Amino acid sequence: MVPALPARTAPAMSMTVRHERDNIYRVDVRGVIRSSEFEACQGELRTEIIRVGTLRLLFLLDGFEGWDAGGNWGDLSFYVSHGDFIERIAVVGEERWRSEALMFASADLRKAPVEFFPPDRLAGARDWLSA
Repeated sequence: MVPALPARTAPAMSMTVRHERDNIYRVDVRGVIRSSEFEACQGELRTEIIRVGTLRLLFLLDGFEGWDAGGNWGDLSFYVSHGDFIERIAVVGEERWRSEALMFASADLRKAPVEFFPPDRLAGARDWLSA
């Protein structure tokens, strides 16, 4: 008799998009981001841009561990085609991720403001997004 293999569950996505209210969308980011998950997230946001128009994004880095080293992170096509439809970006995470997160969000290239907030300032990030 062959022993049964343990049940395997699909790995949890490191990025999930949720509508909070109005045109504010929350992106929960955990673990290591893979480029395929990032592209899927962009696809969801693209759909919402078509449906809603401009978006405001709240990125919550909770248990975030960085970006997969093997990913294609140089593709700026989403930024070029949809960047003007994003009004504001708030990133909430541990201070050690501030520089990399702002760089990854293209904070210096965007017309829209991008702000970083520590985890204890989540309410402030939401207020800033709504302003």
